[in-house]
Amino acid sequence: MEDDISVVALAGLGPARAAEIRSLIQDIPDYPHPPVVFRDIMPLLADGAALADVTDAFASLVEADGGVDVVAGMEARGFLLGAPLATRLGVGFVPLRKAGKLPPPVEREDYELEYGTASIELRRGTLQPGARVLVVDDVLATGGTAEAAARLVQRSGGTVVALAFLLELAALGGRARLGDHTVETLLRVGT
Repeated sequence: MEDDISVVALAGLGPARAAEIRSLIQDIPDYPHPPVVFRDIMPLLADGAALADVTDAFASLVEADGGVDVVAGMEARGFLLGAPLATRLGVGFVPLRKAGKLPPPVEREDYELEYGTASIELRRGTLQPGARVLVVDDVLATGGTAEAAARLVQRSGGTVVALAFLLELAALGGRARLGDHTVETLLRVGT
């Protein structure tokens, strides 16, 4: 399956610019092991104009959903996309951290990975009760981390307005795992 940029937010930039941005995401086969294809977004992040376009595309999704009070980014690449987006929107940014990175008291959400378990945390009191939260990350794959992030935000008193991703690996079915949550992606790839 080819990349699908016609039905997602990057299409608003025009097909040529959307294709340029996609070309900045490098596909690295068999990393960290076969048959995984690692999607390296570092060249995109290093290109100021592309990062600005991606940030604007994310912002257009949020503005269409009625706005947010805070952006929450999943460690670690969600930080790199979420912080500039929060600045662009004029709202705060909240990092959802890997376990053990924050001082107590924290809320913690455990979740299953293909190869084990992991946890993410948010310091208690960081979110205002009822805060409208956009959760951001680089890739939606199987959906496990995103599902845990949504539960963590909700348990911490926030309301998940949407989950937004730079890339969706559609073949892995992560979107289905996120239930009734609004899921937005800028670029959808087949594998």
